[in-house]
Amino acid sequence: MTSEGVAYERRGAAPVIAPVRPRKLAKVPFVELAEGRLQGVVSSGSDPARVYVSSITAGEHGLSCNTNNNRPCGGLSGAHPCNHLRALVDAAVAQYGADRVARYLRVEPPEDETDIWPALHPVAAPGRTPEVFSSFLRHLAYLELPPTTDPLPELQWFPAAGAVR
Repeated sequence: MTSEGVAYERRGAAPVIAPVRPRKLAKVPFVELAEGRLQGVVSSGSDPARVYVSSITAGEHGLSCNTNNNRPCGGLSGAHPCNHLRALVDAAVAQYGADRVARYLRVEPPEDETDIWPALHPVAAPGRTPEVFSSFLRHLAYLELPPTTDPLPELQWFPAAGAVR
């Protein structure tokens, strides 16, 4: 192992994996594959003060979309996706690539390598607005920290690579 690799393992910061394609952060400022869901925050097209918290469960493909005030999205109709969910999927494909998103949602990767929707069999799902929005706010808090390679106290529980047990 090179000395650079060893130094990397001792830092409190990890490299950021570049997105597959550039994406518009103004429309979908937050997207992640976490907690068994493709989830994120999508800006409202009509009200700059409103965001929608959207998610699709892996496996069942349960759709959920609510405002940050936990009001249901008017465009989501049961298993029929709203534009916020479509924007979320597009942002996830740009960020992670269609293959990775398809694997996470447990569907066959799309042939055209961009459109995940034909492979999904969506159903209505209970909203996960509090959990998803909390994750978004937690990520925003990291943006306010000054750049450093020092360990972050709240991540001390995470074992370092190569740690002796």
